Amino acid sequence: MELFVKEETLEKRSFKEKVIRGVLALQHLIAMFGATVLVPMLTGLDPSVALFTAGAGTLIFHICTKGKVPVFLGSSFAFISVINAVKADYGDLRYAQGGMLVAGLLFVVASFVIKKIGVDKVKRILPAQVVGPMIMVIGLNLIPTAIGMAQKGILLAAITLGTALIIRFFGRGFTRQISILIAVGVGYILALIMGYVDTNAIGEAALFATPNFTLPKFNIGAIMIIAPVVLAVFMEHVGDITTNGTVVGKNFIENPGLNRTFLGDGLATIMASFLGGPANTTYGENTGVLAVTKNYDPSILRITALFAIGLSFISKFGVAIRTIPEPVMGGISIMLFSMITIVGPKTIKSEKVKMNWKNILVMGSIIFVGLIAPYLNPMLQENFGFIVGINITDTVSISGLSLAAIVGVVMNLILNGINKK
Repeated sequence: MELFVKEETLEKRSFKEKVIRGVLALQHLIAMFGATVLVPMLTGLDPSVALFTAGAGTLIFHICTKGKVPVFLGSSFAFISVINAVKADYGDLRYAQGGMLVAGLLFVVASFVIKKIGVDKVKRILPAQVVGPMIMVIGLNLIPTAIGMAQKGILLAAITLGTALIIRFFGRGFTRQISILIAVGVGYILALIMGYVDTNAIGEAALFATPNFTLPKFNIGAIMIIAPVVLAVFMEHVGDITTNGTVVGKNFIENPGLNRTFLGDGLATIMASFLGGPANTTYGENTGVLAVTKNYDPSILRITALFAIGLSFISKFGVAIRTIPEPVMGGISIMLFSMITIVGPKTIKSEKVKMNWKNILVMGSIIFVGLIAPYLNPMLQENFGFIVGINITDTVSISGLSLAAIVGVVMNLILNGINKK
């Protein structure tokens, strides 16, 4: 009888743990959902395919990285303009799929190059005085997007953000870990009362539907438009993986290795492109969730991936998630992106970067270029016909974060040299 009671207790605890893990995974799903479906909505790709490939791509990434890195892969914003350029020039999104597939192959090639030369050589050109400001630029460039979403309903965004912050600072235990989910729930209920939510769309949606999978087509012109984007995405990947590792307190550049994270991202993008989804990339929104919840279990992200795959076939639930108003997502995103930004100074402090004039100049240059280029370029393009960056093709250029990273690396090598140790 005593043995039976003990077994029953263990079974209950196991069920409770499963529920907790499911709720935490749902929180990650909500954080990534808006951005992941926004890319296909802006380019004409199928949002359901994007959800499927995001989930499947995340599982591929976790396999490649031995399940050690708590990362979710979603739709990459870096490819939006070139996808639309290919669509305009060739009239068929399948040519864009072909271009993204080649971009994924370049990621795979880069992973083998990194494995060949060794992570140590990569780390020598990416010290803390370069990586710390890069992380800050990632977060600071995302915050205006969140503010833009919040401005469409300031009261709704403020209540959502305020709820999350109150739970974050005064909550305890599991309640604190699901602060984002609770805040979004409060914001959604308030949005229903205020008439922000279109409930008719939920009622009219079909319960189940198969995503519109399509095979790629290949054209050298389309490939030349899309493939150069990887030069920008390479640096973003390094920054995102470094940020994720700093939040978790582990060095994922060394273990499982930058070559494995590149491989996972590349294979995920190849798979997505082959099925008709957008290129995949690591998601700052989910890293922000990690920073808020302090729960770094990678298996939670794998559950999120399964949710995303299942959701791609359940149209009604997908439409329900899509009805979450932008102010609600904007309010919560302000907190998530701010958490990412804070990781930058923490990296500089924890690595004990010397505050001499050389390092200050390197860090200041990265932040200046990373923040000023995205806002200065539209004005320069309109009035003078050039941008602050490196033109690769007529539709592709390196600016913003990627240019800032290149400037920082070069300046650090000139001023500090390569650490011979």
